[in-house]
Amino acid sequence: MDKSKRLFLKSKRPFRRRLPPIQSGDRIDYRNMSLISRFISKQGKILSRRVNRLTLKQQRLITIAIKQARILSSLSFLNNEK
Repeated sequence: MDKSKRLFLKSKRPFRRRLPPIQSGDRIDYRNMSLISRFISKQGKILSRRVNRLTLKQQRLITIAIKQARILSSLSFLNNEK
């Protein structure tokens, strides 16, 4: 089969749409600790946008909210739990 024809063939796998991690009613804010904690790794690092499946705007707002929470000491900079 020619390469140009292979590009238009559909894959056999069914496409499953993933649900967005942030719903329309969720407010991205430094006080919303249940939302913020989902986007931090066990080591306390901010997870990447690819891992989070967020849009660029949402990732920026999450990053700002996490940094504000860290500065106000509602969230630690490091996770010392072992």
